[in-house]
Amino acid sequence: MPVDVQIACDDDVPEPDDLSRWAQAALEDEGRDVCLRLVGAEEGRNLNRRFRAIDRPTNVLSFPTDETSVLGDVAICAPIVAVEAQAQSKPLHAHYAHLVVHGVLHLLGCDHETEAEAHEMESREIAILARLGVANPYEVA
Repeated sequence: MPVDVQIACDDDVPEPDDLSRWAQAALEDEGRDVCLRLVGAEEGRNLNRRFRAIDRPTNVLSFPTDETSVLGDVAICAPIVAVEAQAQSKPLHAHYAHLVVHGVLHLLGCDHETEAEAHEMESREIAILARLGVANPYEVA
């Protein structure tokens, strides 16, 4: 299950091996490819506007496919991640790990539209991140 990591920004971002490892942890035994793309604010804004009709960048977007061998794409907006990590007093790499796992879980069909869905998705995120040595992102420090 290869993870294609694309760094399309000049921001301080984790190493591709770390990004891939985090995605693979969320994929478990899925067996399909994923593209993980780290983008700048302009590309993040364009993607969010085009696919969600929201004219500002967001932290993570997931684009599932119907292809047999490709699960989908995850776009992470590096400047937004940096601002959020600082505002939430979280280590930058830990916040990236969380958003990679979050984005991949969306590709796998998880969502957080209802309270029950949110609880299930958050529980999966916490368990995956714990296996990676990353603290629970939902606990307030």
